[in-house]
Order: sequence, then C-alpha cells, then structure tokens
Amino acid sequence: MTTTITATVFTDEVLAQAAEGVKGSYTPVWTGASGEETTGESVARHLEAAAALLEADGWTRVVHHGPETGVELPAIESMSTEDMLHEVLRAVREETAGLAPRTLAVALDHAARGETGDCDTRDVSYDVLSRVVRALTGHEQARATAWAERLHRTHQDVADLLAAGARFARTYGPGAAEAPRAA
Repeated sequence: MTTTITATVFTDEVLAQAAEGVKGSYTPVWTGASGEETTGESVARHLEAAAALLEADGWTRVVHHGPETGVELPAIESMSTEDMLHEVLRAVREETAGLAPRTLAVALDHAARGETGDCDTRDVSYDVLSRVVRALTGHEQARATAWAERLHRTHQDVADLLAAGARFARTYGPGAAEAPRAA
C-alpha cells in the first residue's frame, strides 16, 4: 500500500530532524563546488524557481527520450536532401522548444540557468532536498531525485517537497534569522 504525501508530512519536526542530520554531516552542506558558502535564502529562491518551472511546464516522473512508440519515421533512402534538411530542422526545433514537462532534476538544473540560481545553489538544493527526504523516510541513503521518481509519486508530492526544502533552507541555512543554524 502506498501513502500519498501531503504538505502536512513535511512538518516542522521533519525539518528539525533534517537540520540535525546537517549538523552531523561530514561534508559541508551549504558550500557549493565553487568553495563559497551559499545562503539559505538563495537556496530557497532556487527551489521556488524550480517549483515555478514545474507549475508552468508540468512535471514528469522520468525523462522520455526518442520518439513515442509507434511513430513512423521517414526512410532516409527515399528522401531528397531538401526533405532531410526539413526533417533535421523540425527535429532540432522540437528538441529546443522546451523540455516540458520536466523532472525534479531537470527543473533544478534549469533553475540554475536563470536569475535565481547558479551551480552552487543547484548542488546545495539537491542536498537540502535529499536531507529532507532522509528525515521523512528515516533512510540515511535516500535521495530526493529517486524519491520523486517513484511510480506512485505525484506532481503535488514534488511541489510539497520543494516547498519544504525552501522552508528548511530559510529556517536552517546560513543567514537564517529566527532558527538555529545547521552547519
């Protein structure tokens, strides 16, 4: 039996438990590949930007590569050079038109390309979400992207995780004013 995740599952207690995991972490959670510390607020904005991408473009559990099953592709041998160029340009347009719907991982990556994120906030966001999932599941090796790809997961579950991650970052990340800061 599967349980549907609701926003109430990501309680303050779950976030506090995640913060304890951060305190005991061997590696620094809030420092990205640049070697610079990332603020909780900047991570929260990154997570909210990823949530906005999923809201605008939709969410999918996994990325689908290639043509859908049953799509008839033209035989290259019977095509003129002009027809081949048209097919190539059409394929390029379709590939670059957008990647909607997006997975959680793709949304986090794409948020790093905008005004609200970069590679450090992306990497820290992955870690923050995974720590929230670990606190939720009680499993030390749990990863947010794998959690989001489970067959029974919904768009709302992933949106709730992103909201919880943003709340966690603002509450426990560097620069947090109200709550105890996790290392």
